[in-house]
Amino acid sequence: MMQNQSFISRFFQFNEKRTTTKTEIVAGITTFFTMVYIVFVNPSILGDAGMDKQVVFVTTCLIAGFGTLAMGLFSNLPIALAPAMGLNAFFAYVVVAKLGYSWEIGMGAIFWGSVGLFLLTLFQIRYWLMASIPLGLRVGIGAGIGFFIALIGFKNMGLVVANPATLVALGELHDPKVLLGILGFFIITVLAARNIYSGVLISIVVVTGLALFLDPDVQFHGVVSMPPSLDAVVGKVDVAGALDSALLGIIFSFLLVNLFDSSGTLLGVTDKAGISDEKGRFPKMRQALFVDSLSGVVGSYVGTSAISTYVESGAGVSVGGRTGLTAVVVGVLFLLTIFFSPLAGLVPAYATAGALVYVGILMASSLIKVQWEDLTEATPAFITAAMMPFTYSITEGIAFGFISYCAMKTCTGRIREVNAPVWVVAILFLIKFIWVG
Repeated sequence: MMQNQSFISRFFQFNEKRTTTKTEIVAGITTFFTMVYIVFVNPSILGDAGMDKQVVFVTTCLIAGFGTLAMGLFSNLPIALAPAMGLNAFFAYVVVAKLGYSWEIGMGAIFWGSVGLFLLTLFQIRYWLMASIPLGLRVGIGAGIGFFIALIGFKNMGLVVANPATLVALGELHDPKVLLGILGFFIITVLAARNIYSGVLISIVVVTGLALFLDPDVQFHGVVSMPPSLDAVVGKVDVAGALDSALLGIIFSFLLVNLFDSSGTLLGVTDKAGISDEKGRFPKMRQALFVDSLSGVVGSYVGTSAISTYVESGAGVSVGGRTGLTAVVVGVLFLLTIFFSPLAGLVPAYATAGALVYVGILMASSLIKVQWEDLTEATPAFITAAMMPFTYSITEGIAFGFISYCAMKTCTGRIREVNAPVWVVAILFLIKFIWVG
């Protein structure tokens, strides 16, 4: 036992990181409970695209488990991976529901976007490209996705409904489902304000428990079972069918969003852990980027949406997690969760809606970084963020943001502030609007 403990200590460099096995295990459990909500939210969202919820529950656990294990073992970082919020909603509610593509082709588009991110990582231009995009646009993209996700959350809880005269309107507040959705949201935010990290999971459990008594559509079918066959999802992604010129803009959007989301989270969590320098570099950075991007390719291929590093990893860091053992614990717990697949079908959409709105709040908070006094920076950031929910499309928000940035800088005599990557992206989107629409 002592030899095994000594090996673990050496492998994860406990002495250098000034941590212990107990601290790392507690950190891993903390991170897991702050992000395990994804195993309920992801099936709920992808289920709306026509995918089998119980299978998505299992594949979500699998890719989150193995991806996080790989991150811990190869990069020795306390960072967890799971399907990215935002991209899954974009896939289900825009690519499939709005544009009419099958989920197989839509997931194929996510696959090619993930391949693009992997190639950027392979050729070591990922951070160069990220650094080339102006802060205002990066912030606008993140905040816009937050607003977009929040709109979907309000819709799923029935608080916001369609209206032919005003486009949207307030839902029926006497509906128990709406009230349960609102309750779930406030449980999350109140607990988060009191620094209770597992607030999202607690909210889902409470609302689902109440729904069992108040909603006849919610039926209990057990807690534990052997995983179902994965044939309904795994192997069904249409990689070839997604290579359609009409999908190029969507593929590019998947790539761009995942680039900012995942890279930004890596920088933020490593900085909070005190293991990155002033330029954002950290030990085994190359290995972390490879695990992150390769997990995204594998995850989309098996039908779980793109995989990204999770900002909830910061919860484990805040209680002392400093090494890959934290991630290993998270990964093992995700794999054990596979045997609870009946719970995926039990959770109604309005029980996870509050989590979507809460994620929206976290993502929109970055707008504070915008230079609001400079309209050449503020205008593109605002347009990017506003156009995503108003057009119900992340792609259109990114497109209008880049185009407006070039227009504002050019028309105010500051064209030299626009670098080559921004011009390329803006011109590509202009060509899309002119020739495709």
